[in-house]
Amino acid sequence: MRIPAHSVCTAIRDDIVSGVFERGSRLTEEQLARRYGVSRVPVREALRTLESEGFVVSRRHAGAHVAEPTEQEAADLLDVRSLLEPLAAGRAAQRRTEAHLKVLRGLVRLGQERARRGQGEDLRSLGGWFHETLAQASGSPALTSLLTQLRHKIAWMYAVETSARPVDTWAEHGAIVDAVARGDAERARALTALHAERTLPLHRLRHPERDRERDRARGRVSTSQHPVNTAGSLH
Repeated sequence: MRIPAHSVCTAIRDDIVSGVFERGSRLTEEQLARRYGVSRVPVREALRTLESEGFVVSRRHAGAHVAEPTEQEAADLLDVRSLLEPLAAGRAAQRRTEAHLKVLRGLVRLGQERARRGQGEDLRSLGGWFHETLAQASGSPALTSLLTQLRHKIAWMYAVETSARPVDTWAEHGAIVDAVARGDAERARALTALHAERTLPLHRLRHPERDRERDRARGRVSTSQHPVNTAGSLH
């Protein structure tokens, strides 16, 4: 494939998250440049960025490798998210624009409609867009960037099950938007914290080797661990 040089980092990150590049596997500049149809310069820059994000590690005399996060590191991500999402919601109540509210309300209407119809795959994407928009409404680029990185890493480390009661999930989203619209930062934070707590049981830690063994036992052969769907990593 050939992609723009500025998109190399995104492409490599997506391939790591989707399992194209397995945890612990080596990443060479030559290999990546050939895969994406670019020179080695943007690849080198992308690897530095991904190392700062925790997706890549550099080993002395061995070059760059895909990181191998521990279970504790994975658990810490959910803890950090439970702190940052309520913070973003509180800021959104103070800084949101009418444009943000329009998008959030539109997403809630769509989510509630899809929930009643049982359209789970649509809900996965809509949930991700809802939380992305809520973060953007915080008016804090730094906070939005941190939450975006968390979303990617959680999608890499966890499989997220669909809520058994999606109508309730979208009722919670609607209540958060109502608090944001009223400028009630305290309530927006509290509702978002409760929402994050309720979605924790939906996260199942991925075990790539174990998952591949299970797939082989079931007669399935897969070239990746899971599809890229970072939008669905947040409910």
